[in-house]
Amino acid sequence: MTDSTTRALRLGTRRSKLAMAQSGQVAEAVHALTGRPVELVEITTYGDTSREHLAQIGGTGVFVSALRDALLAGEIDFAVHSLKDLPTTQPEDLTLAAIPVREDPRDALIARDGLRFEQLPDGARVGTGSPRRMAQLNAWARSLGRRVETVPIRGNIDTRIGFVEKGELDAVVLAAAGLTRIGRIDEATQLLSPDVVLPAPGQGALAIECAAVNADLAARLAELDDPDTRVAVTAERSLLAALEAGCSAPVGALADLKRDEQTVTELHLRGVVGTTDGSTLVQMSTTGHVPASPDDAATPLNMGRELAAEMLAKGAAGLMGERAL
Repeated sequence: MTDSTTRALRLGTRRSKLAMAQSGQVAEAVHALTGRPVELVEITTYGDTSREHLAQIGGTGVFVSALRDALLAGEIDFAVHSLKDLPTTQPEDLTLAAIPVREDPRDALIARDGLRFEQLPDGARVGTGSPRRMAQLNAWARSLGRRVETVPIRGNIDTRIGFVEKGELDAVVLAAAGLTRIGRIDEATQLLSPDVVLPAPGQGALAIECAAVNADLAARLAELDDPDTRVAVTAERSLLAALEAGCSAPVGALADLKRDEQTVTELHLRGVVGTTDGSTLVQMSTTGHVPASPDDAATPLNMGRELAAEMLAKGAAGLMGERAL
């Protein structure tokens, strides 16, 4: 009989190259932490098999529910998600045990001929499956006195970059974190400043989740948690939740932490909502003091809610299409 402290831990992951890469990195960290072997269990999610655009299938949770079902069924011990794919409401029977140190949250442009966004010709075809990116890229092009055609695309990173390599698109926009995790960040022709394109809430961060009943494992996994990242993404996701928007809505958010020596003293939160054609954007920001205790989630939660309320008052609600009441 295998001792429960030496049995391999089963880590549930999506099958994509990116998911396997980021889950592999977490597996190594968990093995180093616990001394136990970690095996990857590949799980196909609805978001992987559906050929519809994410905005059509609802976005939120389509990459997550199959992994969560496997957790609750005891088929896996823990799961690794891209945090931006997680619905903002956390189920009571699952624990978000750790949010490790965040990778670069920015978006990255991969364009033909090494071009930057400002150098793309008028009418350039730019591929992205994200309404959030479409809204901000179209607005940016307008501010430059030009126009881009944002083309909805699906597929893994290789497929998306392939559209540029084959000459079907002038450029694609992807998360810098994903490119970094599969070793292809050098192909980015430009990292997009959050001053012009805010990332998705939680972009670049991973979520390590396990069943709430597995308290011992949750406690060990918690050692991989990065308090600064958790504070930042809590504020971003609180904004998203208060806007009642899923991950397919055109909402961008980024929280920056300001440090005084070792202590985080200030949290700066920026948010944007826009129409996908870029004709209207509501962009706002707020700054607040962060309490010394990492256990106090009230400040980032409240900051996100308050900024969302201000954005809704400025007309954000009408920019997001259908909203659940």
